[in-house]
Amino acid sequence: MAYYKTNKDGDGCCSHSDGKEHSNAHIYEVHGHDKNEHYGESCGGSGTCRCEDTHKEGGVRHNGENASSKCGCGTGHGRSACGCGCEENFGSLKQTAFQFGTAAVFFILGILFAFIFYDIKLFNFLNLKLSSVFFLASWTAAGYKVLFTSFKNILRGKIFDENFLMSIATIGAFCLGEWSEGAAVMLFYNLGELVQNSAVEKSRKSIIGLMDLRPEFARIYNPEDLNGEKLINPESVKIGTLICIKPGEKIPLDGIITEGSAELDTSSMTGESLPRAVKTGDEVLAGFVNLTGVIIVKTERDVQNTAAAKMLRLIENAQNRKAKVERFITAFAKVYTPIVTAAAVLISVIPPILNSLIFSAPLNGFESFSPWISRGLVFLVISCPCAFVISVPLGYFGGIGGAAKKGILIKGADYVDALSKAGAVVLDKTGTLTNGVLSVQKIIPSKGASDTGMITAEQKEVLTYVLVAEAHSGHPIANAIRKYAAENLSGTEYEEFKKADIQNYSEIAGKGISGLYKGKPLFAGTESFVSDNLNGGISRSENSLSGTRVYAAFDGKYLGCIVLSDTVKTDSEDAVKELQALGVKRIEMLTGDNEVSSKEIAEKLKIRYSANLLPHEKVERFETISSEIKAENKNNTVIFAGDGINDAPVLARADAGIAMGGVGSDAAIEAADVVLMNDNPVLIAEAVKLSRFTRKIVWENIGLAFFIKIGFLGLGAFGIADMWGAVFADVGVALLAVFNSLRAAKCRKA
Repeated sequence: MAYYKTNKDGDGCCSHSDGKEHSNAHIYEVHGHDKNEHYGESCGGSGTCRCEDTHKEGGVRHNGENASSKCGCGTGHGRSACGCGCEENFGSLKQTAFQFGTAAVFFILGILFAFIFYDIKLFNFLNLKLSSVFFLASWTAAGYKVLFTSFKNILRGKIFDENFLMSIATIGAFCLGEWSEGAAVMLFYNLGELVQNSAVEKSRKSIIGLMDLRPEFARIYNPEDLNGEKLINPESVKIGTLICIKPGEKIPLDGIITEGSAELDTSSMTGESLPRAVKTGDEVLAGFVNLTGVIIVKTERDVQNTAAAKMLRLIENAQNRKAKVERFITAFAKVYTPIVTAAAVLISVIPPILNSLIFSAPLNGFESFSPWISRGLVFLVISCPCAFVISVPLGYFGGIGGAAKKGILIKGADYVDALSKAGAVVLDKTGTLTNGVLSVQKIIPSKGASDTGMITAEQKEVLTYVLVAEAHSGHPIANAIRKYAAENLSGTEYEEFKKADIQNYSEIAGKGISGLYKGKPLFAGTESFVSDNLNGGISRSENSLSGTRVYAAFDGKYLGCIVLSDTVKTDSEDAVKELQALGVKRIEMLTGDNEVSSKEIAEKLKIRYSANLLPHEKVERFETISSEIKAENKNNTVIFAGDGINDAPVLARADAGIAMGGVGSDAAIEAADVVLMNDNPVLIAEAVKLSRFTRKIVWENIGLAFFIKIGFLGLGAFGIADMWGAVFADVGVALLAVFNSLRAAKCRKA
């Protein structure tokens, strides 16, 4: 397996010869280098993991294990996620618990013999007692991984880290005869690791519990043998297979209902509490629970590519995107650790020498330095940066996990920061503030009556020509027109015009469709688009109507227009009010829809709006808003919320792009930084709230660790704090920060 390191621009990494997919698997023994040598860039190479199991897009599973269990790699993971979805934190939770339990037993025995029972002296020449042996055993059980990692890092030239500090401090304590203190430091450090791993595992399991990727079985449906249903592992089900889901059963794979109807519990994916009614032709997703009825589903994705699997990978991989404060803490620790190590050495050496020079006190060898060395070791333990290193990413991870439980999937800690600083929220109209389900309200021909109560010949002419133009379009407007035509034309007419041959077909985003029908030019789209291709003008009689209008012209003559309308979501007004209550200074709607309908919606919601925008004009308007908001305060961020597909250019320019109702949409998952699992706009405000609460917890952790450590560093330097105080200043503060971080996962409001 070949590899090479990236340059500082992040160009190229881990070029593997076998061409298999392998995402973010930073395992020393596999890639042959430290993940940090990527200068913050993830490994973009491909190859096969040494576990001999292919990783697929940072896939969750290895060797039959799921994300909630021990990774099957057999290769040690470092502190960062390898991309497989199995965060091991240098050993599984069970291993760490066993390690701590063993060390605790030896430590208790040491305490008993040192302070209660008769302490037997074992080796006179070493001045070693039985209690010391138990303390040494406790230290070894609790810290052997720390010692091994420290030694390995020294060989790599990376000396100054928390493992080095722990090793030197505890070995030094033993040299001074402080056996119980040295063992206690390592024991409680191990306890901190255990609590940290447990907290991460708890957050993950809460997410995995919501998105259970492992249904027990899939029921294969055979229409030719209704009594011959087979229960098989979902992994064995191929795309296109018919499966049967009965009441009470979980849907194992994504697919389309081909037969039956039911009510589904979709809370595991969308966070919605009310059941969803589904029927033939509707899409269903793995993880949904069938509450009523029997449905037959044709599978469309395999088990590794279900929407739930992708969502879970998204959450797991979110840990790899660090916030600015995380990157600062990591960089700070690299400078801070060698500085405090040097300070500890100076505390151990300089005071006795100065005492001798200034006060002419004799230097009696080790006895003169011993108390100062003890202070230096205490200083080392107190200065360990693990409280910073652990609590900051754990705070973000807890917040991301808590948001996921509400149906808000945030792709990384940097987007948590962006959401928390929202100064403006820019919204798409269709599908975000409105229901996104258009329906034909009126057909207005260029001449003739339009309110007769039934479709006239003139209206039918407009409808049929627009139907021909929209026949190959997948736009929601085209879908609405086809639906209306199917209901109001005869079956023969509908099929004839739906399948009509149109030549030189061209669909221009934001404008309309053009082509040749029966050898003559046909246009359908916006007023300006159609009028530019007309011999005469367009009637203005319909300009006062609210709604989206599709104008039509054939052979240089204006035919008329079709008026479609959408309805505002019931929660849109609440969403706007909550954003305003959060102090968001500007809320604006950007839409390609006409001025009349856009103004009506904006006035109802009491927000700003810009209408009649083409896709590139949306981008320009968004950039104008962004520059205005950031001119007021450079720390302000601008959020955009849209459908995640048609708004991809704007999503890419936003500080945090939010895709509405992204469940089951691959395009939305790829385009956005935040994916809302249902289309409730209130979740936009909820995402801002949770992000602010998460940031608050992160800064609480930083402040807590900083001030306690500064205080104890001073006490340690002056000999007031002993090794037990150092244990609290290090492990105790880390534990407090970890427990505080768990609050972020409880979905409280900011």
